[in-house]
Amino acid sequence: MLKTYNWAILGCGKIAKKFALELKALPNATLYAASSRNLENAKSFANEFGFEKAFGSYEEMVKDPKVDVVYIATPHSFHFEHTLLCLNNKKAVLCEKAFAMNSKEVKQMIETSKKNNTFLMEAFWVAFRPKFKKVLEIINTEDLGKLKFVKSDFMYYGEYNPESRLYNLDLGGGSLLDIGIYPIFTSLMLLGKPETIKTLPSFSPTGSEKSISMLFGYKNGAYAVLTSSFETSYKNDTELCFEKGYIKYDRFSNDSILLNLNGTTKQIDFNAGPNMGYQFEAIHVMECLDKNLIESPVLDNKFSLDLMEILDAVRKDASIVYPNHDSF
Repeated sequence: MLKTYNWAILGCGKIAKKFALELKALPNATLYAASSRNLENAKSFANEFGFEKAFGSYEEMVKDPKVDVVYIATPHSFHFEHTLLCLNNKKAVLCEKAFAMNSKEVKQMIETSKKNNTFLMEAFWVAFRPKFKKVLEIINTEDLGKLKFVKSDFMYYGEYNPESRLYNLDLGGGSLLDIGIYPIFTSLMLLGKPETIKTLPSFSPTGSEKSISMLFGYKNGAYAVLTSSFETSYKNDTELCFEKGYIKYDRFSNDSILLNLNGTTKQIDFNAGPNMGYQFEAIHVMECLDKNLIESPVLDNKFSLDLMEILDAVRKDASIVYPNHDSF
């Protein structure tokens, strides 16, 4: 029999709604608490998705002894503060990416998890989707040979508003931490940490970067070309080029992978249903809690630290600075 866990949502924004919708379908997940700085927002969110309780204070919510695990969905400039709040109250944490604003914060988050013997994982949901698992399975057969080149993009048009989280530096504005982290995740997962990093950023009037292209070089001779942007909409796909073929896939669609091996191309189709796939990371978190783990064996905290260290290095090369947060 599955053990049931009481989930709480910290921050009732757009991404939290997507997560709650898919969490609701899991038989061992109880939608227990929604919390916001504004009680009316929390009540509205709780009513929409069927949470049992609503809190107008994050501090009050983490003091509730019935809360087992907290999904943190506030802007990434608050992730450090809110993660420590939960961990210090012995609440398991699934925190949205970007995990924090810099590697210094991530290191302290990991230390706090260990000190409190409490679970912590970055909410990189794409790592747990069946399609990405299939990509890894294909790569691990080694039929394609060595991976030589990664091209990965994430772009959408974000209308300029200096107060929005996309452009406000106080909220970690810029495409890099918001969506550039996805292509970097892919390169780190498949090629490891790069030896060299070169960037070409474009800045908005607030000083946040609105677009950035990145070139990563690796000791084994492989390289990655990665782009994120708020200036244009584009199919957010990934191309992986190997010695004997390639893999192409759209990051967010559930439909298919294009696989070419020795000149022969085939399409591998999926029928994952209408959901985006947030439920898979929630399932994994609860499996980890069943085993009394404090980090994921699939997406461990060392990976999240490596990812943030790469983001720090990209920011340093591109001269991207968040004035209210420690830099490099």
